[in-house]
Amino acid sequence: MQTIAERLETAHAEIASATAKSHRPSNSVKLLAVSKTKPVSDIIAAYEAGQRLFGENYVQEGVDKVQELSHLSDIEWHMIGPIQSNKTKIVAEHFHWVQSVSREKIARRLNDQRPAHLPPLNVCIQLNIDDEQSKSGINKEEFGYLAQLIEGLPRLVLRGIMAIPKANPSTQEQQATLSALKEIFDQYHTSLSNFDTLSVGMSNDMQEAIYHGSTMVRIGTAIFGQRNNTTS
Repeated sequence: MQTIAERLETAHAEIASATAKSHRPSNSVKLLAVSKTKPVSDIIAAYEAGQRLFGENYVQEGVDKVQELSHLSDIEWHMIGPIQSNKTKIVAEHFHWVQSVSREKIARRLNDQRPAHLPPLNVCIQLNIDDEQSKSGINKEEFGYLAQLIEGLPRLVLRGIMAIPKANPSTQEQQATLSALKEIFDQYHTSLSNFDTLSVGMSNDMQEAIYHGSTMVRIGTAIFGQRNNTTS
């Protein structure tokens, strides 16, 4: 059975291979280790293997881990799950990034509740690129308005787009979705100075996502193993 360190090494090798095949710079894709439902001991094992970026889906679980590992000051914590308005304060106080912003109300609350002693909160707009009713995220038509609004909030920095494409698409559907994401990303990457992140791609679609310009892939099971059941 592989260790977390060995799985991380494999994931980085796969990212490097896909990046090279896409004729992109070797350091142009970051690995976000998705640690939801996993114990702190697993995060420490990944940290000791060199991993620094961790993603959490559940607010209270994530905050508990941030607090328990606060002595590891160089960890970068990303909230990648949906946020209810009554949870924005603890998210704004504990996380470095929020990738799942898709409502004006949430953006404004994160801005207003970000502590003054911390740097501005990095955020991505979650885009429901395939217009799936079962998924969170803003649609393409509303993206420009929310981007403009976030740009005007002083305690937030708009860093890019996060998306979860349709599961099990055909090759044509996958390419169309990823191409559409890349087109939107390129448009704002050109016009906004801090807009540098396209967070798309997981274990099953990582290579195609990197080919279509992803700058951050979110990998969980391939690093930490099958998820534990949770009610968080």
